[in-house]
Amino acid sequence: MSQHTDSIEEEIHEVHVHRDDFGSKMGLWLFLLTEILLFGGLFILYAGYRYLYPEGFAAAATELDLVMGAVNTVILLTSSLTVVLGIVALQKNDKKRCLFFLWITVIFGLLFLVNKYFEWGAKFHHGIYPKGPALQEMSEGEVMYFGLYYVMTGLHGLHIVIGLAFIGIVMHMIKKDKITGTNFQKLENAGLYWHIVDIIWIFLFPLLYLIH
Repeated sequence: MSQHTDSIEEEIHEVHVHRDDFGSKMGLWLFLLTEILLFGGLFILYAGYRYLYPEGFAAAATELDLVMGAVNTVILLTSSLTVVLGIVALQKNDKKRCLFFLWITVIFGLLFLVNKYFEWGAKFHHGIYPKGPALQEMSEGEVMYFGLYYVMTGLHGLHIVIGLAFIGIVMHMIKKDKITGTNFQKLENAGLYWHIVDIIWIFLFPLLYLIH
């Protein structure tokens, strides 16, 4: 009788866990949909102004550092790989290896932000910032380009910070065994969010750095 009762309790627990996992995944997908709509709107806005100011946008794009943009692209693509490796490691109940890969992901995320800091710093040093002296001497199309550049890359950088915080919380939960090889939905959600952030950058990089 006791074994039968324990079996029923385990089944009820599994149903609740499955329901919570499904709810959290659906909630995350709805949130990511709003993020896609946000950046999608910015991409449409960029395309519209680029159509109006093709020469100004082409001239302004040459001011960006292609190498730094390419390095950041490689950093984020690699960080997506390490997130996946972390999830796979936890599924195999290898907690230590999972945390190792997640730490690499965090380091790559921080490197991206440091790289972006120096890139923005160089622009500010040359007076290319909102109402900056160099920007005031540029054409209307160039001013519009850099306005969109700061908004889009700044907003993306904010999402990187949020993603790092998300991963950090998940890492703490893994250390406390609140996330395990049989209950890793939160880690998958963190990985999914990180992938979306990476995909957004894959669209930003060619739009801002490559299309002259």
